[in-house]
Amino acid sequence: MITVDVKRNSKNELVSFTMSGHADSGPYGYDLVCAGASAVSIGAVNAIASLCQVELDIEMKEDGGFLRCDVPTGLDSITFEKVQLLLEGMLVSLESIAEEYSSHIEIKDKYGR
Repeated sequence: MITVDVKRNSKNELVSFTMSGHADSGPYGYDLVCAGASAVSIGAVNAIASLCQVELDIEMKEDGGFLRCDVPTGLDSITFEKVQLLLEGMLVSLESIAEEYSSHIEIKDKYGR
């Protein structure tokens, strides 16, 4: 199962997320849940880098199955808001996947929706 752990600060702003595990919803290379979750999360990270010129602090495992991203501190308020919007959009997409495939992906967001 893929687990997405979301961490927020006291203002309910998303400050980091971790995705770990494997969906195991199909054979390697044909796992639609894994492909969808990977595309959404990497797409959000790439969008933040391209559109906001912000490099998140990222840790990935070479064999897949693990991604951790932290939002850097000290961003100006406009850039921070843009990063937040892109990350919240990522969560909406991941939640849509989790609604359809709850036995393969779980989202833990303590302060979010």
